[in-house]
Amino acid sequence: MSPASVIASFGAAVRQFRERHGWSQELLAERADLNRSYLGEVERGTVVPSLATAVKLAAALDIPLSNLLSHCENGRS
Repeated sequence: MSPASVIASFGAAVRQFRERHGWSQELLAERADLNRSYLGEVERGTVVPSLATAVKLAAALDIPLSNLLSHCENGRS
């Protein structure tokens, strides 16, 4: 997997988990202590989120970080 495809897959996985909860970007951003516009960029794969951001998102989504990364790595997003 190329770095660009991993970034895109990560964003898609975040969006999928957010939508499974029925949450808006605003709600997830608030729960993860992130800016809503930044979260949108993460979901679109236009920014490279830090590991700290990935941890915040996994915690906000109530899933283990390994689960979020596994979806990203395996392209199951």
